[in-house]
Amino acid sequence: MGADHTHPAPPTPPGVRRLLVAVVVPLFVITVIAALVLWPRQDREPVGGADVPRYHGTVTRVVTEPCPPTPEAPDGGGGPCGTVTVTAEQGPDAGRQVETPIPAGPGAPRVAVGDEVVLVELTDPADPAVKSYNIAEHQRGTPLIWLMVLFAAAIVAFGRWRGLAALGGLVASFAILLGFVLPGIGAGQPPLLVAIVGAALIMFVVLYLTHGITAQTSVAVLGTLGSLVVTGVLGLLATSATHLTGFGSEDATTLSMFQGDVDLHGLLLAGIIIGSLGVLDDVTVTQAATVTELAHANPGLSRRQLYRAATRVGRAHIASTVNTIVLAYAGASLPLLLLLVADSRPVSEILTSEFLAQEIVRSAVATLGLIAAVPLTTGLAAIVTTAGRRSRGAEPAAPAARPPAGRDDALEALGGGKSTEAAW
Repeated sequence: MGADHTHPAPPTPPGVRRLLVAVVVPLFVITVIAALVLWPRQDREPVGGADVPRYHGTVTRVVTEPCPPTPEAPDGGGGPCGTVTVTAEQGPDAGRQVETPIPAGPGAPRVAVGDEVVLVELTDPADPAVKSYNIAEHQRGTPLIWLMVLFAAAIVAFGRWRGLAALGGLVASFAILLGFVLPGIGAGQPPLLVAIVGAALIMFVVLYLTHGITAQTSVAVLGTLGSLVVTGVLGLLATSATHLTGFGSEDATTLSMFQGDVDLHGLLLAGIIIGSLGVLDDVTVTQAATVTELAHANPGLSRRQLYRAATRVGRAHIASTVNTIVLAYAGASLPLLLLLVADSRPVSEILTSEFLAQEIVRSAVATLGLIAAVPLTTGLAAIVTTAGRRSRGAEPAAPAARPPAGRDDALEALGGGKSTEAAW
């Protein structure tokens, strides 16, 4: 996220620093106060009934056999059928061999000898003393831990101290999401407001932790915060104009069954805000760094020249990032897209249906907020940079443009002497 500097940026004048502090600090205080007001005061009671006991075990034997006939499959073609022997590692039968049926059905895990699995203990409603086990899924803890270790080691090895700071920012982001945003929405607070406050908290912590407390980072913070507000307003207008309810996915419908007081329309807006934050951080930090580096490389550039040059960089960045956003949403919605291919309805009806219109609005709003971040952040960075320059003295004039060299001059500079074609 962002870019490193080859040379240190010139020090920011005291007047500019005071102005940035006077703007950023009140915004941070307001964010913290809003988070305290919206912080969930009590834990919700778990929904969906009592948890089924789950224990770890290792598969020691798998026996397959023909499936018995059923009305749906008279020839016994269903399956797979058979038994799995598992050595229980936890629970009342720890150390013993227990038998379970081979997992069957859509999404059922495929097991083999040596697999580490998760067992669920089932109780017979008619006789609570009778218990049985089923295999729920594979144990994934160890592979995930090794993947996270590799992930962290690669970031620290490449980014060094900045990579370590980035890992700290990532931990802080998940802490805010899991400790404030999700519990706040679950407690019935307005999802859009909780998402904006949570995104602002993440932004303050991550940007300053990763990039340091500098004027350049403060510009990126202001640009990100302004773009988040634009994204939230656009999302509210777009979802209202398209009459989206938030019931565009099976997950949302299931959530409404277990927790009926959740505002799914607000939850949709919250998802747009949170999903946009990571890309916004990247764009705003890059634009602020671009302006700083251009001014450092060529102190003669005026405010307008800095803005134009950095905006050209921003256009190239946006052109690639827009495709990234759309592909990210498409990758997360591949089952939905496959369902659309199999749908027999006209294309116009499919595109305007709730579940696809939701994805279109999500992508379009995130892209519009991203585009707004470029001129906003670039303008702020240009103002801060040139204000600092004037405070140190008169702004140097831009170097006079050199008249274009003629062909003979160019050849002479290359060592080829003057052209003899002029004689022709």
